Amino acid sequence: MKDLKYLTAYLIPLSAILALYLQGWWSFATVILAFGIIPALEPFLPRSQKNLSVEESVNKKKDRYFDWLLYLNLPLVYGILLYFLFSFSSTELAGYEITGLILSVGIVIGTSGINVGHELGHRLNSTDRFLAKALLLPALYMHFHIEHNRGHHKYVSTDEDPASAKKGEWIFTFWIRSLFGGYRNAWKHEAKRLKKKNASVVSLKNEMIRFLIIQITYLALIFGFFGLTGLAISLGCAFTGVLLLESINYIEHYGLRRQVLPNGSYERVNPTHSWNANYELGRIMLYELTRHSDHHYIASKKYQLLDHHYESPELPLGYPAAMLLAMVPPLWFNVMDQRIEKYHSSRAAA
Repeated sequence: MKDLKYLTAYLIPLSAILALYLQGWWSFATVILAFGIIPALEPFLPRSQKNLSVEESVNKKKDRYFDWLLYLNLPLVYGILLYFLFSFSSTELAGYEITGLILSVGIVIGTSGINVGHELGHRLNSTDRFLAKALLLPALYMHFHIEHNRGHHKYVSTDEDPASAKKGEWIFTFWIRSLFGGYRNAWKHEAKRLKKKNASVVSLKNEMIRFLIIQITYLALIFGFFGLTGLAISLGCAFTGVLLLESINYIEHYGLRRQVLPNGSYERVNPTHSWNANYELGRIMLYELTRHSDHHYIASKKYQLLDHHYESPELPLGYPAAMLLAMVPPLWFNVMDQRIEKYHSSRAAA
């Protein structure tokens, strides 16, 4: 019964459905939930460092319930986006309602779409990987499947990874660096893969070219059915989802760096190279993404099995509140830079 807690993650898409149905100032319902209610509640709710026993891990690994929780996000993401597009084409909406709904639906695309796609993208079976790419499509971020798995996990917490924020880097400049750097690297990773197979980079064997065709077709269909305004709305929702993802990337590795070994290579990724947040509510809502250290330590581990590591650095806030703090760089630096120094000092003394 305690695993029913993961149903809480559906509050995000349900709040967007409520926003679309009620409209008016309810249009901001998902924004208020994600960046108002959750950050306000988390300090008063329990934080858990408890890990599963070996027996619990074995049982939960085989339990398909946890997989179906992810799969159900696919019809939710596409259904909510279509609901928005049909609502816009059939109802007169005020400017503030359109803004609120773009943000609300964009948050769904970032959480139920990109975040769940990220989880499924680490699976080995082809069905899960197909669903991962399908969940990334509404964000127009299908290249993330390549760059995240072949680039980010290899170079995380180094200057070679555009998705690992540097100490003192503003979140706004990080967005630009990560957006363009990640896309550029995805092309490089795919070209490298094809060269190893003696295959042409300029062909349909190139997954980046296939992604480009799929995404253009997706946008063309939206334009064909809903016109230029529908296309603009879809792009606004996609952009919101992508910025949500990149804001999460920013706080997950901010200021943490792997050491360079005498042979010139980087030390192995370990649980000290990602920021964690053990706030129970945020963990559930993001399918344990906030136990990020263990995810990078063992990338193939399913979300319901992720462990807490006592040596991992801890954020002073949950993920939503940390993202809000990052939007005010001087405050973020004041809190986090001191925390980085204290963390490194305590590890050096240990």
